[in-house]
Amino acid sequence: MNKEEIIKRMQELAEQIEEHNYRYYVLDKPTISDYEFDKLLEELQHLEKQYPDLVLPNSPTQRVGGTITKIFPTVKHQYPMLSLSNTYSIEELNEFDRREKELLELPLHHKVEYVCELKIDGLSISLIYENGLLVRAVTRGDGIQGDDVTTNAKTIRSIPLKLKGNYLKKFEVRGEIFMPIKVFEKLNKEREEVGDEPFANPRNAASGTMKLQDSSEVAKRHLDAFLYYLLSDELPYSTHWESLKHLKEWGFKVNENTELCHGIDEVKRYIEKWEDKRWHLPYETDGVVVKVNDLKYQKTLGNTAKSPRWAVAFKYKPEQATTQLLSISYQVGRTGVVTPVANLEPVLLAGTKVKRASLHNADIIEKLDLHEHDYVIVEKGGEIIPKIVGVDKSKRTLFSHKIKFITHCPECGTKLVRNEDEAAYYCPNEFGCRPQIIGKIVHFVSRKAMDIQSLGEETIELLYNHHLIKNVADLYELKVEQIVPLERMGEKSAQNIINGIEESKKRPFERVLFGLGIRHVGETLAKKIARNAGSIECLQQMSEEELMQIEDVGETIAHSIKDFFSKKQNIELIERLKKHGLQFEIEKNFHQSDKLKGLTIVISGTFKRWSRDELKELIERNGGKNTSSVSKKTSFLLAGEDPGPEKMKKARELGVKILNEEEFAKVVS
Repeated sequence: MNKEEIIKRMQELAEQIEEHNYRYYVLDKPTISDYEFDKLLEELQHLEKQYPDLVLPNSPTQRVGGTITKIFPTVKHQYPMLSLSNTYSIEELNEFDRREKELLELPLHHKVEYVCELKIDGLSISLIYENGLLVRAVTRGDGIQGDDVTTNAKTIRSIPLKLKGNYLKKFEVRGEIFMPIKVFEKLNKEREEVGDEPFANPRNAASGTMKLQDSSEVAKRHLDAFLYYLLSDELPYSTHWESLKHLKEWGFKVNENTELCHGIDEVKRYIEKWEDKRWHLPYETDGVVVKVNDLKYQKTLGNTAKSPRWAVAFKYKPEQATTQLLSISYQVGRTGVVTPVANLEPVLLAGTKVKRASLHNADIIEKLDLHEHDYVIVEKGGEIIPKIVGVDKSKRTLFSHKIKFITHCPECGTKLVRNEDEAAYYCPNEFGCRPQIIGKIVHFVSRKAMDIQSLGEETIELLYNHHLIKNVADLYELKVEQIVPLERMGEKSAQNIINGIEESKKRPFERVLFGLGIRHVGETLAKKIARNAGSIECLQQMSEEELMQIEDVGETIAHSIKDFFSKKQNIELIERLKKHGLQFEIEKNFHQSDKLKGLTIVISGTFKRWSRDELKELIERNGGKNTSSVSKKTSFLLAGEDPGPEKMKKARELGVKILNEEEFAKVVS
C-alpha cells in the first residue's frame, strides 16, 4: 500500500471501530462479535506501529491506554462547575417550585417544565470538543479549576473521541463518570483476595481510578459515563431537553431514564417511581436531579455563589433497617486472606431480602464494638453490598460477649497471622488449606493467566475432591480416562479439558508468572517483572533491592516475591511445570539487538512515537534495563514532552546524559 492507501485504511478502521464502540457501549446493540471487533483493533494497532507518523490524533487505539501521567495539570474551567443544592423532602421540593415561579414572576398555578435525571453517584467531568474531536477532559476540582485527565478519559469507551452528525464547532459537555456495580464488586473481590483494603463505594473507586498514572490500568477498570449538560457561548437550542436530544445524535451516552415533566406533580411521581426501581439498576444512584427545562428561564434565574438557582438535587434517604446479628462466618481466599461476613436475621432492605453483610476485616468489627446477638443497623445507601453502620446498644443483653476475630483458620485450623502494614489476617498454611489450594488452581487457569477455558471452578473442585489434583502441576498429568468417570463428565468433555491444558503450555512467561499467584503480583506487574528478569531463574536470584528497582515494585511486593521463592514447595512446583513444557523465560526472539546492552535507562515525559510501555519493551528488546529513578548508575535519561522536573534536575546534577525522542530513535534504529 502507498501512503494514501495506508491513511485511507487507518481512517476506515478508526471509523468502523468507533461505530462499533458506539453501538456496544452507548446503544447496547452490538452488531459484531468481540472476536471481529478485536481483529479490527489489531489491524489498526499493527498499522500504527508500522507507520507511527500517520497515527490519527484521536485514534480509538488510545482507549486501551498505555500512557503514563505523573502530574495532572490544573486547568481553569471556562464556565464554573457549581455544585447542586440538596433537598431531602417533598415539602422542600414544593418550596423549590414556588421559589422558581416567584423569581420568574409566574403565577403559582403555572406548570413549569422540569427535566428529571437520575443522580449518578460518580465523578463529575467536563469534556471540551472542537471540530468534533475530544480535546480535553477536566475534573470538577474546586469548581473554578480542575485536573486535566484527558488521557484517562479517552479509555472510557462511552465517551466519543470523534462526534457524529451535525455537531457544534466548539462546546463543553458535562457528565458523570461512574463504575458499574458488577465492575466494582469484582474489583473489591480482587483487592480483598490479595489483602488490599476494598474501596468504600463505586464513587470512591471511580474517583481513584481517574487519578491513576497508568492509563492502561484505567482502561482495565471499565469505567462508564453519562453526559447531561451542554454549554456553549452560542447555544442554538431553547430548552435543556432539546440539547440532550442533540447530544444523543452526536454519539453521547445520555441516561435513557431521563424524563421531561410538566409541573412539580409529575416530578414527584418520577421521584416516587425511582425510589425502589433504582436498586435494580446496573449503576449506583442516590437521588434525582431536577432542572428547569427552558434555557431562558435558566439564564434569568442565574446562580448563587455555589449553586445554580434553576436546579436542585432530591436526595433519597439511605435505606436502613435494624435486624439481629445471628453469627459471623469467615471466608478464606486463595491468598489466605480471611474475610468476616455477618449473618443476619433476614430483613427487607431496598426491595431485597438481606441475610448477610460484609465486615471486611477485624478493624471494622473492633470499630463497631460488635457483641454476640447485637441488633445492628444495616444500610444500603452509598453501598452496593449491605453494610453494618451501627449497633443499637439499648437492645444489647447484659451477658452478651464482645466478638473477637478468630485466631485460627476456620478451614484447616492453622493459627492466623497479620502483617504490621496490613488490615487483614491470613492463614499461612497455603499448601494444606483447601480453599487456598482450590483458589490457586482457579486463579492459574483463569483467562488472564493460563486461559484454560474448559476448566471452571466446579470442575476444579470435582478433580480436587476425587484426589486427582492438589496443585497446578497435577493438571499436566491428568489423563482422559481419569476424568471420564466423574459426574457430569464424558469422553468429549474430558478431551476438551486435556486439550485446553495442553494448549496452555504456549502461554508466555509473564502469564505463567501471574498464574503462579504470588501475593500482591497482579497481571500488569507480572509483565513488568518478567520483562525485567527475563527468566524464572534470574527472578529467583534477584535480591529485594534489585527487585525494588523494577517499576511499581515496593518493599512489600519485593518481600512477597522473595518469600514465594524461599518455600521448597514452590520451587518443586516450578520444576515440575518446567518439565511439562511451560514457558519460564521471555520468548527467544524478544531480544532484537545488544545496542543498549549494559545500559540503564530512565524514561520521563510523554512521547509522540511510542507509548511508555512500548519504550520499555524496546529498551529490553535491545538489551537495556529500564529503571524508575535517576542515580549514578543511570546511563541516560530519555526525556519526552513535559518530563519530571525532579528527574531532569537530578540528571543534570549527576551529569547523566539526556536524550530526546529523536536521538533515542537513532540509537535503536
